This record gives sequence, C-alpha cells and structure tokens, in this order.
Amino acid sequence: MTASSNAFILQLPAIRTDFHGDYKLNLSHRKVFLSILLLGLALLGGCTSKGASANDRKRGDGAVPVVVSTVTQKDVPVEIQVIGNVEAYSTITVKAQVSGELTKVFFHEGDYVKKNDPLFTIDPRSYDAQMKQAEANLARDTAMLGQARANLARDTANEQYAKAQSDRYARLFQEGVMSREQTEQVRTSADASSQAVAADRAAIESAQAQMAATQASIDNMKVQVGYTQIHSPIDGRTGNLMVKQGNVVTANATDLMTITQVQPIYATFSVPESFLAQIKGFMDQGKLKVEATPQDTEALREVGVLTFIDNMVDANTGTIKMKGTFANGDRKLWPGQFVKVKLRLTTSQNALVVPNQAVQNGQDGQFVYVVKPDKTVEFRPVVTGARLDQELVVQKGLQPGETVVTEGQLRLAPGTKVSLRDDRMKPGGGRPKMGGGRPERSKPPV
Repeated sequence: MTASSNAFILQLPAIRTDFHGDYKLNLSHRKVFLSILLLGLALLGGCTSKGASANDRKRGDGAVPVVVSTVTQKDVPVEIQVIGNVEAYSTITVKAQVSGELTKVFFHEGDYVKKNDPLFTIDPRSYDAQMKQAEANLARDTAMLGQARANLARDTANEQYAKAQSDRYARLFQEGVMSREQTEQVRTSADASSQAVAADRAAIESAQAQMAATQASIDNMKVQVGYTQIHSPIDGRTGNLMVKQGNVVTANATDLMTITQVQPIYATFSVPESFLAQIKGFMDQGKLKVEATPQDTEALREVGVLTFIDNMVDANTGTIKMKGTFANGDRKLWPGQFVKVKLRLTTSQNALVVPNQAVQNGQDGQFVYVVKPDKTVEFRPVVTGARLDQELVVQKGLQPGETVVTEGQLRLAPGTKVSLRDDRMKPGGGRPKMGGGRPERSKPPV
C-alpha cells in the first residue's frame, strides 16, 4: 500500500475450479475474503485522510501564530552611556598652623558647615603674651625715636651757632685781630657740631627701622593668634575628626579633619576616543546635557552639563576623561559613588523605532520580519542605531506604520502565513504600546 498514490493491493487466497470451469469458494475462504476486504477499505480511508491533511498544510491553511508591533516615529535622544564616578567639587584637609592644646571643637562629625563657621580653638594664651611683648617693644622704640629727634633739634641749633662763630673768627683772622690757633679751634668746634647732627639723623632712622620691625612682629603675632581660631574655608560636609578635644597639635603637621564640597559636585567619566570629534562638534553648538544616576536608583537622577574635557587621550585605554558639573541641590550624589552617566549629544527628530526583540541577527547582519497585508511575512534587512530603553532606532530598512514580528520568528521563513495573536492587524485594533517592554500578549486560541 502506498499512501501518496491512494493505491491498494490485496492478495486473495487461491480459488478452486472444477472440471466445468466454474469458480467456487468454500465457506472458510469466503469469511477470510470479507475480513481482508473490510481491513483494506479502512486502511484506504486512513491513507486518503493523511494525504489530504498534508496537502492542506502545503496549501498554507495552517498559519503560524506570532506577536507583532508597529513601526512608530518619535524624537529620540542621541546619547553616550558609560559608568562614572562622583567626585567632590573640592576637598580641604584642615591642619593646625600653630602648635598648642586643642581646647574647643564647634561641630559634630558629619555636620554640614558654611564658609567661615568656627571649627576649632587652640589655646591662644602664649601667643597673646608674645603679642603684648611685641607691643611693649614698639612703645619703647617709639620713645627712642622721640629722643633721637630731640637730640637732632639740639645739635642742629649748636651746629648753627658754631658755624656762625667760625665765620666771624675767620673774618677777624683776615683782619689780623684773631690768632690762627683760635680761628682753627672755632672751626673744629663747628665741624663737630655738624657731625653730631648727622649722628642724630642716623639715630632717628635706626629708631624708625626698629619700630617697623617691631610692628611687623606685632602683625605676625596677630596672625598667629588668629590661627588659634580655625574656621571653615568652604561650604561642605565635615568628615572624621582625627584629633579629639584636649590633645596637643603641632603646627603644619597634624591633620584635624577633611571637608568636602558637594554643592556643586562633579561626575567624572571616560568615553572612547572615537566619540571625541562628535562631542567637540556638538559642544560648539551649545552646552551638552549630562545625566548621572546612582546604580539601580532612577529616582535619584541628577541633571548637569559637560564642563571639562581632558587635554589628552589615555593611550592605555583609548578613552578620554570628562567631567559633568551638577548643582546637587538635594545632595543626591555622594563623593566616590559609582553612577550611570548619559551624555546627550543631540535629539534625532521623528526617528523610526521598534521593540528590541523585533530585530534579529543573521549571517548577513540584522533583519526583521515584516507582516504584509495578506498576512504573509517578508524578510527585511535593517540598519539599527541607538538603543532607548526597550526600543531600538532603525536607520534604514523600514517605513512608518509597517508591522513587524516581535515573537515567533524561529518558525518563520519568507512567505510564511501568520496569524496575529493579539489581532492588531484587524481594523480598530490600535497601535501597540511602545516603550513599555514587550507587547502585551493575548491568550493563544484554543
């Protein structure tokens, strides 16, 4: 028996003939004949049914169930996504600039402080005493300056008298009234008065210089006394207190604690050097937007701008370092934290998008199955672009409004007829929801 030709071959038992040529069947042969005939008819019916079923499938009556979606258009941001690290805008290590006992701490560890808020007090008594001593020395030098000026005034008067007398004796000597010896004595006395005046003037200059040195010492001591009161140089958050109240600190050797400025704050990240030309081109058009999101915490996303591009590419990694600056008003970002960084270059207007699962990878590249109006599928190569959540931008190969298969591609080939599980090809079926993950499936037909 061969099912494809519907042929049926049955072998009957040998039939006896008599001498007159008439065919006769005995009773036993008749029963066997009827049984075999009924069996053959049943097998013949089964083969016919199977052949018909195969032909039905061959004619395409059995459609493959698939899930579909519609190619839509939307504005898609062109972004670079990398992992970055949060960096404090500035970090200050507070040191003691004078030595002494730490007598007062004005904050608790982890407090937020403002610029010029008091932080520490170092015992100022020894510095106050030194400043008072310098002030006393200044008073002494002032008095000495006054004395030198008085001496100058006295010696200047004596100089004038001695000079006038010397001139008079010189005239009298010319007239022969005074002797040479007396005239020379008077001139010598006048010269001595002039030297005394010069000495007084030098003493005044010395006193003035001494006063300036003393005044500088006083100014220095005021600075030292000021260092005994330590204030915050920036707005920020205090860290661990390294020296407790009552300990003795050493000038410029003891770290007291650190302050980190977190408003604003940086996010540092690196991008492949292949993007550098694009980034520089878009920066010429305006500031580039940067988003920083802590790992698995979309609600804490912070938005800032790109403010720094390093001056060279890292030859070891082929990347270039960049920084985004964020206001961080709610202090969502924390120094040292790892974040997901999105650097937005531009926005692609009316881009074609499909669900991610619609695009398949083949030997010749990426492709999709497009459902035609007759509910058969067409193999379509595509060129894809940026990925946006659960959607993928298609740059080439599709048209708006076309229907693509998102599930069931493994059973498809070009020309295969399909049935749509969610009936989105029917009038009024509506477009599939995009951007929410996979299309919503309806129950398969029973």
